[in-house]
Amino acid sequence: MKNHGLGVKKKLVLFLAVILLAGCSSTGTQSVSQGATSSDKALTLAWPNDIGPLNPHLYAPSEMFAQSMIYDSLVTYGEDGKIKPSLAESWDISEDGLTYTFHLRPGVKFSDGTSLTADNIIRNFDAIMANKSRHSWIGIMKHIDHVEKVDDLSVRLLLKDYYYPVLQDLSFVRPFRFLGEAGFPADGKTSETIVKPVGTGPWALKEYKKDEYAVFKRNEHYWGQKPKLEQITVKIIPDQESIVLAFEKGDIDLIYGRGVISRDSFLHLKESGKYGVSLSDGLTTRAIILNTLKGATSELPVRQAIQYAIDKASMIESVTKGTELNAETALGRNIPYANLELKPIEYDPVKAGKLLDEAGWIIDPSSGLRMKNGQPLELKFVYISTEAVQKQMAEVIQGDLAKVGIKVEIQGVEVMLGLQMLKNGEANMNFWSSYGAPNDPHNFVTVIANPTADGIFEAFSNLPQKQEMDKEINKVLVSKDEEERRSLYADILFQIHEQAVFYPISYEANIALYQKKWIGIEPTASKYKFPFESIDLRP
Repeated sequence: MKNHGLGVKKKLVLFLAVILLAGCSSTGTQSVSQGATSSDKALTLAWPNDIGPLNPHLYAPSEMFAQSMIYDSLVTYGEDGKIKPSLAESWDISEDGLTYTFHLRPGVKFSDGTSLTADNIIRNFDAIMANKSRHSWIGIMKHIDHVEKVDDLSVRLLLKDYYYPVLQDLSFVRPFRFLGEAGFPADGKTSETIVKPVGTGPWALKEYKKDEYAVFKRNEHYWGQKPKLEQITVKIIPDQESIVLAFEKGDIDLIYGRGVISRDSFLHLKESGKYGVSLSDGLTTRAIILNTLKGATSELPVRQAIQYAIDKASMIESVTKGTELNAETALGRNIPYANLELKPIEYDPVKAGKLLDEAGWIIDPSSGLRMKNGQPLELKFVYISTEAVQKQMAEVIQGDLAKVGIKVEIQGVEVMLGLQMLKNGEANMNFWSSYGAPNDPHNFVTVIANPTADGIFEAFSNLPQKQEMDKEINKVLVSKDEEERRSLYADILFQIHEQAVFYPISYEANIALYQKKWIGIEPTASKYKFPFESIDLRP
């Protein structure tokens, strides 16, 4: 009878476990079909968005940190700011700067065991160049003539004209990453889809359920130092509070990145003393783009007044809780060519009101709104709906602008929709971030002078000096003279600052919160590369 009772208990426990697993909600705590390893060296990360199809040659909805897990570049951006070898162990540059010969690292294999060769590099470049217009945001695209094979382990990149940041562009997380042969569609075109994500990076996709989870396993064919972890599970949890609850329960090992949880939650978890905490240096500039194509923000005094009316210092403190620093200019002074003496716009609501009065936007006593020619001063401000910090900042800015008679409608949208609204002139204001290392300042100015998918070109397009600015931008990118380049950047960044299209808020940092059983979680120099390869269990 005793043995029989024990069997009933075991069955009851098993039954309850099944019910609990089946009943997990869609907030990301659902079970991962296993597949999953039982090893202790398996880490679970919370993330608010689905990782996407992980096409190395495309953008959203693929998440950049996940793309960087699977795919490598020819060269990489080092912690010290220098370009270092990756798939290419060395390279030669011709005297005229128009030919780059890359010598591939021998013995590199994709996660499916096939070898990386010059033919594969060529096929990837051809696929990227076939979708050239989609990649116009990255400056190198307009300068590439073609790529040719030298031998099985060497390729030659030929440029139409000189372009100084070639290696910086090639080191970025997309689109110049390399897909294995098994990942290519039959027609060789990756502009719409791939068969599967096959790369040479330290991780391979093992299992995936859209909007629920993705499981990455260590790539045992990886050419570099293999990660200490065996597996990483990314649980998709769109709700920030659900992420916090899952972390406190121990269902999540790591929270990493920007905007994943609110800063209040970050402080709560940090101050509990129960968890490990790391914070990166400032990586990119969090900013607002003020659209010159849309209504009142087409007027310089209105754009200036908006910036004077925002109590930025208080907002940064209340929203970011000291995890981000006040950004006085579009690019941090640590960015090449950006160490300039530009006078920041300080909080001054009286000056904001005066600028609006002088521009003809007068307070209507009955409504409290600014009016001009019978029209109220109303603005549309969009933010990424899954980013807690953006939502909080939008609400603060809405309140600050109301104090000077400006009505702001805020709307949370998916990232690409928000950029399309900016591009179409449907929004006056939108959050935007600079690219950070290794892409600033050259790609920051490239998207101002060249139409891309993110709407920055359009947002600047109604400036009276736009054509002259574009000429300077296109000139600086091909300048061989360092002093000329420095002078041109100084003038371009001065105009961007003076025209008040780009309102810098703060220098963004990646945060890391983790269970204390883990070590080696130190934020990297890039906001897109997470430090998975250095993570290990505490001895």
